[in-house]
Amino acid sequence: MKAICVFCGSSNGNDGRYKEAAKALGTFLARSGITLIYGGGTRGLMGEVAEAALRHQGRVVGIIPQFLKDREVAHNRLSELLVVDTMHTRKAKMYELADGFIALPGGYGTYEELFEVLSWSRVGLHQKPIGLLNVDGFFDPLLHLLRHTVDSGFAAPEDLELIVSAEDVPTLYGQMNTFCRRRHS
Repeated sequence: MKAICVFCGSSNGNDGRYKEAAKALGTFLARSGITLIYGGGTRGLMGEVAEAALRHQGRVVGIIPQFLKDREVAHNRLSELLVVDTMHTRKAKMYELADGFIALPGGYGTYEELFEVLSWSRVGLHQKPIGLLNVDGFFDPLLHLLRHTVDSGFAAPEDLELIVSAEDVPTLYGQMNTFCRRRHS
């Protein structure tokens, strides 16, 4: 994977471990030579992951709609900042540039982006790995919901294999690489 898109909160949440995980992810991507694709903001976990990658000489591409840039939330020291018209265009560009996706803790926007790439994978629009950095069990309720969805007959058991989860970055990255090998063999 040459580029990974990270979905995460524009706030830091109320647990310092979320911020530390964002920094660890940014550092890992930079040290691994993997381009960070993200929403282009300076606030919250988005800002933390970008700053960590930049601090370690990583390539960071932000994609932000004009209306958010106008609110002065765009990061001005990125390797590249793409300004687009709409949130839909933003997501499409993020998906186009990424070889895989990682979600950190976040809010409704994070879930919306995550579920879109998950549903696109489900219908065969891409075969890219999707990972959850499950900091302190943050995504456990979501994983339970996905299992409940399968158990209730609204998704197939193999759909659970479309997403991987781990509590630390190296393990998650390893699982995503395994997903790639499995999908492309």
